[in-house]
Amino acid sequence: MYHRNPGRLIAFGIGAVVLGPTIISLLKPLAKATIKTGVILYQKTKETLAETGEQLADIVAEAKAEVMAEKTVGSDNFAKTESAEN
Repeated sequence: MYHRNPGRLIAFGIGAVVLGPTIISLLKPLAKATIKTGVILYQKTKETLAETGEQLADIVAEAKAEVMAEKTVGSDNFAKTESAEN
């Protein structure tokens, strides 16, 4: 297509050189806004996951404390039963 009409190829090249910086300058704010949105979403997600991790750690700690308390109560009841039988 362009080998038959080199003038068209030259015009396309000149147009790219002239319009390239203009197009790039127009797209830069859009790219920057997109990246900023991505950074904000990343930070919010990171914070949310950290909070969720803390809540899960608290739940696990409470569950462990309850298990230990139940073991202590269970061993106390066993000791009372043993001493009552003797």
